[in-house]
Amino acid sequence: MNEKRNKARRALDALRLEPHVLGFYERFEQAVAHILSIVISVIIAISLWQLIHAVVALLLLKALNPLDHAVFQTVFGMIMTLLIAMEFKHSIIRVMLRRDHIVQVKTVVLIALLAIARKFIILDPNTDPYRIGALAVALLALGGVYWLMRQRDDPVEAEGFPE
Repeated sequence: MNEKRNKARRALDALRLEPHVLGFYERFEQAVAHILSIVISVIIAISLWQLIHAVVALLLLKALNPLDHAVFQTVFGMIMTLLIAMEFKHSIIRVMLRRDHIVQVKTVVLIALLAIARKFIILDPNTDPYRIGALAVALLALGGVYWLMRQRDDPVEAEGFPE
């Protein structure tokens, strides 16, 4: 019974990929996803160029000392920004490839987790404890939501069975 359902789901997914089957709104959604993908790609390329430029400048000035807190914050903050943009683009590509109809909530929560992790990396050491506590609570709450969504979406992994 389960195999029959999987075959039907695969057939429906294959049919949904056919361009002549897409409705007006689905075509509109595809066009928006393509435009967003191009815009995010440009942002990623510019950010990567700025990261490379900053690291080369730090190397030439012999100022690249990863143990220096300010340099660490700058470089890894830029890297985390790139990772966030790439994860966002990945979620848009999933829409374009028709694997998902819309950007999934789990992906948005993951991007939010990355953004808060980035915030922790670039935090000034003199930040007041209340702000750090608030960020920690937000991170734990989002982590809990992400874990619950994984439990719901990946029941085989949740039970400890190998894939």
